[in-house]
Amino acid sequence: MADDVGHVLKFECVVVNAETKQNVGHSCTILTSRVIPAPSPSPRRMIPVSGAVDSNGRPMSMGSFTLLSYNILADAYASSEIYSYCPTWALSWTYRRQNLLREIVKYHVDIVCLQEVQNDHFDEFFAPELDKHGYQAIFKRKTNEVFVGNTNTIDGCATFYRRDRFSHVKKYEVEFNKAAQSLTEALIPVPQKKIALNRLVKDNVALIVVLEAKFGNQAADIPGKRQLLCVANTHVNISHELKDVKLWQVHTLLKGLEKIAASADIPMLVCGDFNTVPASAPHSLLALGKVDPMHPDLMVDPLGILRPHTKLTHQLPLVSAYSSFARMGGSLTAEQQRRRMDPASNEPLFTNCTRDFIGTLDYIFYTADTLTVESLLELLDEESLRKDTALPSPEWSSDHIALLAEFRCMPKTRR
Repeated sequence: MADDVGHVLKFECVVVNAETKQNVGHSCTILTSRVIPAPSPSPRRMIPVSGAVDSNGRPMSMGSFTLLSYNILADAYASSEIYSYCPTWALSWTYRRQNLLREIVKYHVDIVCLQEVQNDHFDEFFAPELDKHGYQAIFKRKTNEVFVGNTNTIDGCATFYRRDRFSHVKKYEVEFNKAAQSLTEALIPVPQKKIALNRLVKDNVALIVVLEAKFGNQAADIPGKRQLLCVANTHVNISHELKDVKLWQVHTLLKGLEKIAASADIPMLVCGDFNTVPASAPHSLLALGKVDPMHPDLMVDPLGILRPHTKLTHQLPLVSAYSSFARMGGSLTAEQQRRRMDPASNEPLFTNCTRDFIGTLDYIFYTADTLTVESLLELLDEESLRKDTALPSPEWSSDHIALLAEFRCMPKTRR
C-alpha cells in the first residue's frame, strides 16, 4: 500500500485453538525492511516512422492497429541461480506479474502476443486480468513429451485481442512435435528414427489466429469486404547446438502460413521469440525468403533434414517491423534510435539482456504488400538497463524487452 512507503512493517503470527480460541504456544514476529515505492519501468514512447501525421502533428491512427510481442519470462525459469543479480523480491512471481501487467496494459495495444506464459498463470492471472481491460484470450500450451514436471507450469504462447477492435475467425495450432513425427516417418530410415525424434521433439509450438477487424474499412477499396488479419505467435527452441532444429521449426511455420496465404488474401504478422540472432539462417529465411547454401548454420544437419538447401524458401513478402527505423529521416529521434540498431541487419542491437548474453532474439515480421508500419515503440539503451546489472530488474520484470508496432492495412488493388 502507498501509505506503507517509508515505514517498517511488523507481522505477528499466533496459533489459535479453533475451539477454545486460546493462543497455543509463542507468537512469531517479523519486522520488514523499510518499505520502498514499487519501481516501475521508465515510459517508452511510440515513434512515428511513416511520416503520416494529422492536422495536429500527431501520428495518424484511424484504421490502424497495434501489436505487442513480449517474452515475459516464465516463473519456472526465473531462478535465483540464473538471475542472482536480481533482488529476490523483484524476481518473485507475485511482484513480477503485477509489474508485467501494468506495463502491458499501459501500452493500450490492440493485439498482445506473449511467450513463456505458464499454463496456470494464463488461467489464473493473465486471462482474467486482461479480460477486465477488454481483451479476449487464446492460449497454446507447449506439448509435454519432453517436459518433466507439473503440466500446470508448462509454458506456451498466449494471444490477446481487444474485443471492441477484432473478432475471432479461426485458429491454427502448430505442434512441432507432430511435424517431427511426420518428417521422420517420411524421411528417416527406421534405425535412425529414435535418434531423429530425440533431436527434433522439443515441445515448441506456434499459435496462429485469424481475426476480423471491427474498426472500419478505410484500407479496402471494395465496400463491404471483410478486413482479415493473420497473427502468428511462436517460441522457437532455445538450444544453441540445435541450429538445424531452429531452422526446421521456422521453415515449418512459414510453410503453414504459406498455405493460409494461398487460401485467402490476408495480411500476416509473424512474431515471437525466435531464439536466433540477426543474420542466422532462420533470420535469413524470415527476412530474405531464402538461405544462402553456403550459410555456416547449414553445416549443422546430422539428420539431413535441411537438404536440398533449395527447399529452404518461402514466398511471403516478410519485412521486420523494426527495420523501419533504418529508413527514417534525419531527425534527432531517428538518429537516437538508429544508434540502438545494428546497421548490418537493421534489427535492434538487443531484445534480450542478461548478465551472460545480450542480443536480439525477438522479432515482429509483417507482409509488406498488405501492411505498412506507422510507428514503433522506442528501443532501450544498454547503459540504462545495465545500471541494475541486467534484466530482469526491479523496473523491468523480464529478461526480454517488449516490441510494439503500429500498422495500417494498405489499400487493396483491384483485380
